[in-house]
Amino acid sequence: MKKLRQEFADTMLEVGPNDKDLVVMVGDISHGILQPFAKACPGRYFNIGICEPAMVNIASGMSKVGLNPVVHTIAPFITERSYEQIKLDFGYQKQNFNLISVGGSFDYSKLGCSHHCYTDVSLISHLKRAKIVIPGSPIEFNKIFKEIYQSDSINYFRLPEVPHGYDFKDADIKFGKAIRVKEGKDITIAVTGTQLRNALSSYEKLMKSGVSVEIIYFHTLKPFDSKTLVESIKKTRKLVSLEELSAHDGLFNLCLKACIEIEGVKFKQMAVEDFIHGYGTYDELCTRAGLSSKDLEANIKNLLTA
Repeated sequence: MKKLRQEFADTMLEVGPNDKDLVVMVGDISHGILQPFAKACPGRYFNIGICEPAMVNIASGMSKVGLNPVVHTIAPFITERSYEQIKLDFGYQKQNFNLISVGGSFDYSKLGCSHHCYTDVSLISHLKRAKIVIPGSPIEFNKIFKEIYQSDSINYFRLPEVPHGYDFKDADIKFGKAIRVKEGKDITIAVTGTQLRNALSSYEKLMKSGVSVEIIYFHTLKPFDSKTLVESIKKTRKLVSLEELSAHDGLFNLCLKACIEIEGVKFKQMAVEDFIHGYGTYDELCTRAGLSSKDLEANIKNLLTA
């Protein structure tokens, strides 16, 4: 499956020639794969360098004069480091732009915790006009970006380095609408991003052991599709949320808010509890964070017998 970052570059090349207001800025990453866009749209591509807060300020000026800026770089540097600029220039001023990050959570597993980011979704969620998308496959990014990039909002796309590998059809993907990937009756797994891969890996094993699992996949976290989740929880009365976001705010909190009036529901959160130190592969850091398929299977069995 194509990498999400390459799909981002390909989508800019698809959209840019037909939209003269689209301007792309990067923070010294993805420079090579965006050269086709730069050549097709001269004067509308800029490598600002490692000056992320300044890049947000520049995007604000572009938005003010009617352009549609796309800002792209590594998640902790464009969200955590630049949050004041995003808040003041786009939140308070009610301006619009598209923020495309890579390297969220621990995708940069070999560069250490300075490049990890678990809080970005929480931070952007505080902005009322924000829309938050975590596409786990190329088709999700392409379709949803084209649907919302011109909207009157702050659009945050969090691109994972590792696609989840599931082959969604175009008709499956609707902005703001969760996807029921598997139907079951015993327990609901609410999952976002790459972690769909672990949910699907556990699905067959659990089904063979007699556990009927329903998987609800959220590519959009804001707005959140409470309706689909509530329909599932009313049936199963048990929920495991699986995410590479902070345990202190993210998918689990959204699920709790959606199901607060349903009685007798058992919950288990699987998320990032604290900073992950050290290095390793993406899968090794998933295991260190307690987000492996084995962890998921163990948590489900514990929840069913609680």
